[in-house]
Amino acid sequence: MSSADADLVDAARAVRENAYAPYSHFKVGAAVRAASGRVFLGCNVENVAYPEGTCAEAGAIAAMVAAGETEVTEVAVIADSAAPVPPCGGCRQKLAEFARHNTPVTLATTEGARLETTVGELLPGRFDASHMDRA
Repeated sequence: MSSADADLVDAARAVRENAYAPYSHFKVGAAVRAASGRVFLGCNVENVAYPEGTCAEAGAIAAMVAAGETEVTEVAVIADSAAPVPPCGGCRQKLAEFARHNTPVTLATTEGARLETTVGELLPGRFDASHMDRA
């Protein structure tokens, strides 16, 4: 793991502490690096009216887009779990919207376990803009 990967996981670990998870008590932190090199963070935000919460990955992507960036070049997600937790299906599609197939993704636990993968491996056969050619 490179120092850049470690820095991204550390950023996700730090923002995870800000998660609002009073119902599940399952805090998740995410960090995405944009093409500019800037890092954007997100944490899960629950709502008593399930499923109206926001995932950590979606929050990080929204922060990136709000800052005027549109390309994810690296992703890190961390949670307190027995094994690294992958993004939900909706977040996989959101990541695929802004990242290339081979964009690296580090999934980590607070205890130090890591799984290195890519956006393409998380979402094979993804729906993308090429499917909209006739629209």
